[in-house]
Amino acid sequence: MTTTHLLYLHGFRSSPSSAKARQMAAHVAQHHPAVTFWCPQLPPSPQAAMALVAQGIASWPRSAMAVIGSSLGGFYASWVAQHAGCPSVMLNPAVDPARDLARYIGEQTSWHDPAERFYFLPEYIGELQALDVRGRPPAARELAIIAKGDEVLDWREMVARYPQAELRLLEGGDHALSDFTEHLEPITRFLQLA
Repeated sequence: MTTTHLLYLHGFRSSPSSAKARQMAAHVAQHHPAVTFWCPQLPPSPQAAMALVAQGIASWPRSAMAVIGSSLGGFYASWVAQHAGCPSVMLNPAVDPARDLARYIGEQTSWHDPAERFYFLPEYIGELQALDVRGRPPAARELAIIAKGDEVLDWREMVARYPQAELRLLEGGDHALSDFTEHLEPITRFLQLA
């Protein structure tokens, strides 16, 4: 099935300005101009973030859409894929953000613009728990790109979370997937971009 609509979800404290989001957008624009690409700035509230996404993809053809998510965006991508029944690509995905982000409650700065500040509220932990689709079989094909050298998340936990996914397990690497350009073609092939 050809993908004509592609959603990219950035991670915690990240934005559409992240290196991976920009590289993916440029790759799609250059090599797959027929594909609709959307990478929204996600609000800090997980519930609001998924409401924004659901509204944005409401008119998209479910049989021809796919989602890519990095870190917290990977957690969100699993939720989107479950609800839209579409293929998904997870890049060093957060497995249990309700647990991991509890220590970040309070004021945070944006990774790409430290002048940008936001509050991560205690109620967001419950919102993350409500979006957790662990234990459900995948609704469609999954690709997980996981770096053993991830300094933020445990690669073993990520691998265990996606047992049915096609797996690209990288020796070394880092959380940001600094070598992301090397993964653009495999992602393109997996998603069969139009």
